[in-house]
Order: sequence, then structure tokens, then C-alpha cells
Amino acid sequence: MDIFEVIYNRHSIRKYKPDPVGDEDLAKILEAARQAPSWKNSQCWRFIIINNQATKNALAECLPPHNPAANAIREAPLTVVACAEIGKSGYGTEEPETDKGDYWYMYDTGLAMEHIVLAAAALGLGTVHVGMFDAPKAAALLNVPAGYCVVAMTPLGYPVKPATARPRKEISEIVYYDKFGGTR
Repeated sequence: MDIFEVIYNRHSIRKYKPDPVGDEDLAKILEAARQAPSWKNSQCWRFIIINNQATKNALAECLPPHNPAANAIREAPLTVVACAEIGKSGYGTEEPETDKGDYWYMYDTGLAMEHIVLAAAALGLGTVHVGMFDAPKAAALLNVPAGYCVVAMTPLGYPVKPATARPRKEISEIVYYDKFGGTR
């Protein structure tokens, strides 16, 4: 599958088969994350792979009850939790170098997570970006040390059924030329 097929066919999956994810596929996915770009090659991300059912159940409790990703975390054979080292990405020496301050780690970790979901899709696996959860509670559950935070997570496994594409905005609604709102 070429990169455009992967991008166009990747969809959020919330229902998973119990089939295990092979170690070789997981290694390929994690290597894809490792290859993601980051601020000055800081590679601030860290990943926790959860396969223990009790831990997945407890992690799902970090999500609000109305978040359908909670069941996905319980059902999928694996969950990938992305953490970030604070005060590394976006910094030159001791001070942030951009107006984004210390939040550049969100961008870098997001890039690595997107590498994960695209690599998973290329291998026929499903994912869904999960960002609405109690991050401090998840960090405590997973023994994330001081100086790091939990940024995002995704269940990882084989979809029960293929997802269908949701409508996308037209290019003319999201792309401008020369200035915000500018047209050709």
C-alpha cells in the first residue's frame, strides 16, 4: 500500500477483534514512531505498551463515561500510551525558543502518534486517537515519573469491521493563498 492509500484508508476504529497483534508488527509500528521528526531531534516521546487486561480496564476508567474509546481500550489487544518529556522539545538551553512555550512536546508527540496510526493502518490494524482523558490519573496508574506527562493514547488491534470514511471539508474551505482567507 502506498502512503496515499494508507492516509486515505485510515479511519478511527472503536471495535476490535481479540486477535493478538504480532510482535513483528508491533516492532514495525514502534520503529515508525521512532522515525518521526521532532524539535532539534529531541525525541521527547516515550511509549508504554499495555496488554494487561486489568491495566487496560483501569486506563479506560481515566476516560469520561461518554467517550466511546473507553470500550475500545478495554477490547483491543493492546493500547499504546504516548508520554512526553517536559522541558525538552521547543527548548534551546533553559528557555523555550518559540511562542508555543513548553507545549511544543504536544506537536512532536502528535507526529509520533500519527506515525503509529499510519503504520498500523498499513499493516491492517486499527487505531483511534484518544485525547479526552484524565492525564494525571493515567500517569499515576502507569507510574509515569515526574518530568513526563501522558499526552495521548490509542487502542491497537484488528478492526471488527472496516470503518467508513466520514465527510471531509472541501480543499477550498481549509486552504488559503498568500493570506488567511486568500484565494487564487
